[in-house]
Amino acid sequence: KLRPDTGPGMEFSQYRGYEPGDDLRLLDWKMLARSGRYYIKQSEVESHVTVKFIVDASASMEHEENGISKLEFARIMVACLSYLAQKQGDSVGLFALNEDDFVSIYPKADQKHFNRLLLELLKISTKGKWPDLSTASRRIHNRGEKELVFFLTDMYENVSELSDFVKNLKTAKNEVVVLQIMAGGEMDFDYKKSVTFEDLETGAKVKVDVNKAKVAYLKALEEKVNQTKEQLLSQGVHYHLFRMDNDLGDALQLFLKERIRLL
Repeated sequence: KLRPDTGPGMEFSQYRGYEPGDDLRLLDWKMLARSGRYYIKQSEVESHVTVKFIVDASASMEHEENGISKLEFARIMVACLSYLAQKQGDSVGLFALNEDDFVSIYPKADQKHFNRLLLELLKISTKGKWPDLSTASRRIHNRGEKELVFFLTDMYENVSELSDFVKNLKTAKNEVVVLQIMAGGEMDFDYKKSVTFEDLETGAKVKVDVNKAKVAYLKALEEKVNQTKEQLLSQGVHYHLFRMDNDLGDALQLFLKERIRLL
């Protein structure tokens, strides 16, 4: 477990060496006189965070590869990250949305609440499209609260409904992180010579000659990913793309990094 963070304004705890950018008012001049070295007085401050996980439960998250769907991958990520948050003493909440369902587990820090969160996480099912903005944004976050928000989605949108939702999530006080989940086949276009694709949300189907389409597809995908990343970053939202065939350790490191950023 991480130790409590440290800072000024509370009971003295320990010394550490001065680092560039530290507040000079915290220098211990007596220690400087005695040792000739610069030391900063540290004091313990609370380091608990409110963490909210939002899962895209629209039908496109049914896409499956190697026996696991995007939703199942999202479940695993949320289970791992929420466990890590709970062990830090953080308040953890879960939301899952599609046009028919709205799961809302508001953040708390106790074990009983965490067990309920994991149970609801297992119950999430995919259906239909992403809801309209007013439905998607209701009751999800407190605009006056300091919190860390993770949105797990494949960013499959008909127009800009997911992008608009993310933009609406961001406030001056919170940190919002989009975790885009993509299958390896989607990223590499590694399919047989001819394949039929089906839009899981509209039912539309199209047959594709892989050899002819691969170069154009990969170029369009790269442009779309870069466009999404730049758009979100311009709004102060952090963006990370996760392949379903990659190690989840990267997600754990990301969580710790984003958590520290909020403190």
